[in-house]
Amino acid sequence: MKTIAQVIEGKTGPVATVEADNTVVSALRVMANRGIGAVLVTDNGALAGIFSERDYARKVVLQGKDSSSTPVRDIMTSKLIHVTPDMTVDQAMQLMSDKRIRHLPVLDGAGSLIGVVSIGDLVKETIEYQQYLIKQLESYIVG
Repeated sequence: MKTIAQVIEGKTGPVATVEADNTVVSALRVMANRGIGAVLVTDNGALAGIFSERDYARKVVLQGKDSSSTPVRDIMTSKLIHVTPDMTVDQAMQLMSDKRIRHLPVLDGAGSLIGVVSIGDLVKETIEYQQYLIKQLESYIVG
């Protein structure tokens, strides 16, 4: 089973971030342009939280807030759950399942942001691993 470090090696482009003082609509534009469901939030360059489609639905739409004037800091999830590069895909999937989340920042030992993984990334890796095991078993049975 792959580690999180191996998963993020295969990802291209920088991690999508917005500053905490940016408006919700500007964060939504970043998410739409990148085709992603969440963006990490920074405050003066330091990781401060995560803003997801779920945050938008529950904390903006349902509460009647204005997306063009509400800063991301007011509605982001600030209690971040994260993984480290040495964790396995299975461990990260278990954490996502237990906490009912879809995105995990990847922090190194010093607490610096080095990437982000989504449930989609981990499901893809799991399927590839299962296909590999099936081929190995077929080869063993035939050979």
